[in-house]
Amino acid sequence: MISRESSTGESALLPGVHDLGTILVVEDDPRMQQVLQRMFSAEQYEVIKAEDGRTALELFRTKKPIAVVLDLILPNVSGRELCQSFKSTAPETPVIIVSAISEVVDKVLLLELGADDYVTKPFSPRELMARVQAAIRRRRKTPLADSYRFAECEIDFKKMTATRKGTAVALTSHEFRLLKFFTDHAERVLSREELLNEVWGYNCYPTTRTVDNQILKLRQKLESDPANPTHFLTIYGAGYKFIP
Repeated sequence: MISRESSTGESALLPGVHDLGTILVVEDDPRMQQVLQRMFSAEQYEVIKAEDGRTALELFRTKKPIAVVLDLILPNVSGRELCQSFKSTAPETPVIIVSAISEVVDKVLLLELGADDYVTKPFSPRELMARVQAAIRRRRKTPLADSYRFAECEIDFKKMTATRKGTAVALTSHEFRLLKFFTDHAERVLSREELLNEVWGYNCYPTTRTVDNQILKLRQKLESDPANPTHFLTIYGAGYKFIP
């Protein structure tokens, strides 16, 4: 792909060159910005760059990227706050975290805020590209259904709203995605590994406790008696099953 960088920090496509979509790179290190821009431009993506949180929010709203690559430590607005803002504005847009922070607790927190994947610095460019493209494919492959009802609950996946007994229930974007996967595979036993791979996008993740914690939260929010669930069932030695 042939591109030129504009005065606003965007990688502008030359006329007649095919473009697969725009990726927003949020990174305050100029050298890392250049590495990421070259990498995505070579694969026919347009690249827009932001080195601080305020600029990133503005570009996200105006340019509507198909994916975001996000560093955590930024001026003005933290990466965690940005992740939450991005997902509140456009929950279908993949956000891939790229950070030197490798602690499992930080990864779990970001996943619960809605991040689609987490790549630790230093990283392999090929691995990062594969994860970004996989996240984009997952979103294009499984568009959200309009709504789903079970027992006392009504879920609108497009509007990202949920109610139980007519009362609004606050779900995170990841909880909506997990719930969507359950409703798409009702009455089927799903292993923790399959849930991690299909919902979180990980072929291998340090702990399956992430899944357990998310299902516990779904029970607390959507079950009449979370201690004795009737919809989100544990199948001991196998995984979980959703019964409408």
